Amino acid sequence: METFGLIISCIIALSLILYLFNSKKKTQLKTIFLINFTIIFCVSFLSLAQKHLCTLFNINPIIFEYFIYIFTSFLPVSVFFTGIIFANTKIKFKKKYILIFIIPILSLILLWTNNFHHLFYEHYSINLNETVFGSYFTIHSLYAYLLYAIGLIYLLRYAIKNSGIFSKQALLFILAALIPIVVNILGSLQIIPMSIYVTPICFTFTILLCAMAVFKFSFINTTPIALQRIVDRISDSYIILNEDNEITDFNKSFLTTFHLKESSIRNKNVFDWDKSVHLPKLKNALQSVSMSSKTVSFETYVDNIDKFFNVEISSIVNNKMFLGTLILFKDITQHMHDLEEIKSNQDMLIEKERFASLGQMIGGIAHNLKTPIMSIAGATEALTDLVNEYDSSIGDPEVTNADHHDIAKDMSSWITKIKTHTSYMSDVITAVKGQAVETTDAISTEFTVQELIKRVNILMKHELKNSLIELNIDMRVSDDLILHGDVNCLVQVVNNLISNAIQSYNGEPDNKIDFIIERDDDSIILSVKDYGCGMSKEVQDKLFKEMITTKGKNGTGLGLFMSYSNIKAHFNGNITFESELNVGTIFKIIVPIR
Repeated sequence: METFGLIISCIIALSLILYLFNSKKKTQLKTIFLINFTIIFCVSFLSLAQKHLCTLFNINPIIFEYFIYIFTSFLPVSVFFTGIIFANTKIKFKKKYILIFIIPILSLILLWTNNFHHLFYEHYSINLNETVFGSYFTIHSLYAYLLYAIGLIYLLRYAIKNSGIFSKQALLFILAALIPIVVNILGSLQIIPMSIYVTPICFTFTILLCAMAVFKFSFINTTPIALQRIVDRISDSYIILNEDNEITDFNKSFLTTFHLKESSIRNKNVFDWDKSVHLPKLKNALQSVSMSSKTVSFETYVDNIDKFFNVEISSIVNNKMFLGTLILFKDITQHMHDLEEIKSNQDMLIEKERFASLGQMIGGIAHNLKTPIMSIAGATEALTDLVNEYDSSIGDPEVTNADHHDIAKDMSSWITKIKTHTSYMSDVITAVKGQAVETTDAISTEFTVQELIKRVNILMKHELKNSLIELNIDMRVSDDLILHGDVNCLVQVVNNLISNAIQSYNGEPDNKIDFIIERDDDSIILSVKDYGCGMSKEVQDKLFKEMITTKGKNGTGLGLFMSYSNIKAHFNGNITFESELNVGTIFKIIVPIR
């Protein structure tokens, strides 16, 4: 039975060695598995030789043990590096790693010189129950189990962190490694009777489980990608390329957007796929990224799916090592169509002004939404980890009620953060939606001064930040003071005045704008004050009476004219101003409180 098990181990190990050796692409993960299988083959083969040749030629069995331990001493080291490489995809060998080899080398020296000191074996026998181990053997065993444990912890950590088929691969390998470890511990402690050949036979099961991971689940060909569930729900499409520009990973949005099947692109060269979509700037962009750590982006149109994309290409680097390339496809089709619509309706001056304002806000909208979206994604990952932690704790007698309450407290904390971010995103969308409606759609309603200020801050934040202009809000009334009218219309007027104030500085940074909210009897006064170039007497005389602009071809004069008309029509209010050349301008929006 022992002979049969050792033969099977040799055959399977040799088959896997040949498979990995003849594979087209050599990676660090494939290399470390090749080392693992080679060690297992050598241990099984030498154990088989020891079992039969010692009896046949009357050879002392410990002679073979000298050679077997050349491989068994370094197997824990190999498992350790398997876990490290699996977690990082690729590593750079550091000088400190040399220290890991000291104990295995010392073990071999003490084993080969055992007859002089008996530190490794006091008495050697092929039956472990009859073996008397030396004092050093404990150090050797503890160190081996420590390396095994570290390697398995890395694998287990990523098995829990990921989901689906990928975690099955890692769990298969962990189970494969634990079988010989557990049996060897039981034998070394003489808990069960066994010969030295049982441990190599256990590697038969190890090899079979590893073979399942390699062949059934493509363990060697899979690159660990965290947060797979989250990225599959992101609307933007992405693909990941390895060093040879082969597509190794992607999300579901990519398959859906480009009408592809997974089998048609995985491990295929990106330029083979590009033949069907025609991205003329892709090759040069990839070459530019591979030579630096910068991000390259360009816009392109894909004819066969009739979509426009903003393509961002950046390198994936870990510990200063290039692992591959990330290509992100942002669908800007709707944005491009909006621009075309604006251009085709230039004869409609009012619509042009409204859409131009929306176009100016697109950058601010993206900036305002990007941070909370990424925060929610991070919170989702944290909640996933907590759910897994709680699930694994069910039935564990060592987990107390206090532990369960701690997990629940952490979950509640993350949920509170998600609610905060979603509330902010809702405010952004509400503010933008309000500015997108037609003026004729305006309705009269109640709103507070606080709501007005909040919407102005949301919509003007990006423009102020880009211009390096500070908006000082001087609130001299209660923020819960109620106004009546269309809040979207008033926000549009205030934003137009702030934009004009920004432009009064002619691009000069580090200036300020005062936004003063005060009450005068039954009216509220919203003042926007700048310290810029001011207006000439000629412009002041025509203001609000006709569409006049000081911006030349870059302005229409429609903004202030419409602002004045809206305040008169929708609020029964008024706009006044004071201005002096090279001193500044102050506009005052006077709105009746009732």
